[in-house]
Amino acid sequence: MAAAPTLSQAAKLRVSSGVFSCPRHCGLGVQRLAFRSASSQCADLGFRLVQQSIACGASTSSTRGVVSMAGSGKFFVGGNWKCNGTKESIAKLVSELNSAKLESDVDVVVSPPFVYLDQVIGSISNGIEVSGQNSWIGKGGAFTGEISAEQLSDIGCKWVIHGHSERRHILGEANDFIGKKSAYALEKGLGVIACVGEKLEEREAGKTFDVVFEQLKAFAEAISGWDNVVIAYEPVWAIGTGKVATPQQAQEVHAAIRKWLTDNASTEVASKTRIIYGGSVNGANSSELAKQADIDGFLVGGASLKGAEFATIINSVTAKKVTV
Repeated sequence: MAAAPTLSQAAKLRVSSGVFSCPRHCGLGVQRLAFRSASSQCADLGFRLVQQSIACGASTSSTRGVVSMAGSGKFFVGGNWKCNGTKESIAKLVSELNSAKLESDVDVVVSPPFVYLDQVIGSISNGIEVSGQNSWIGKGGAFTGEISAEQLSDIGCKWVIHGHSERRHILGEANDFIGKKSAYALEKGLGVIACVGEKLEEREAGKTFDVVFEQLKAFAEAISGWDNVVIAYEPVWAIGTGKVATPQQAQEVHAAIRKWLTDNASTEVASKTRIIYGGSVNGANSSELAKQADIDGFLVGGASLKGAEFATIINSVTAKKVTV
């Protein structure tokens, strides 16, 4: 597997100072040297980052099998099928997912091509919800080739993906346009999987955080709240390339995103908002990635087209389970 590019020292220094407020422990301020060490420093003070809502100071001695996460949301795994599939292949994939043994403590969402949405909605089970891959910026009308949020909702979709790198960098969608699309979709009752991520040259130039924060800002300026938003960090250099951010690299950016939410929204939003990772995620690497405190799930591309492998990724939630 190709090595993932590392962040430059300059990029790390831009986010390496200040106070990290642990969102699960009553706003406790922990001075840190780097984001990637924030969770361990919090643990050094005798705290465990857990999914369950445990009051500060409460005993956890009798709690077993809880999920160690910096955020408080449920593990989330999305499958983006992109422009792939036929009626026959999708029927087979849905059948595999319907019969798979999936962990119950995971929100699972699949995103078929638009022309197969109705087929999937009418046949999928196993607690799996369905997402559109995109939606228009406003109400439908004379917009050839577009799909409105109302139409997605009308046929039973619960989610929509916005800001995916292929929409940004192949189709030229701008940050503010993506933010406005998300605001409209949320207004119409859809959940939004909001994608952010940097290109290879931006990472190598030490601009990862600048790029990601600017993309987040566009969402924040347009939407009225984060309750129905899942943030997907997808480094562009890792999408479909075989390169995967190491667990530590992914955790570093996820922790930075959570800190950005703390500073620009609230501690509560930072805790509740799920931040998932996407970029060549597969059955072999998902467990190691899932162990990171700030990785709350995945947005999966090619591997989501294979029922058994996608089930393995969904079930990687077990890698987060710890005994305390």
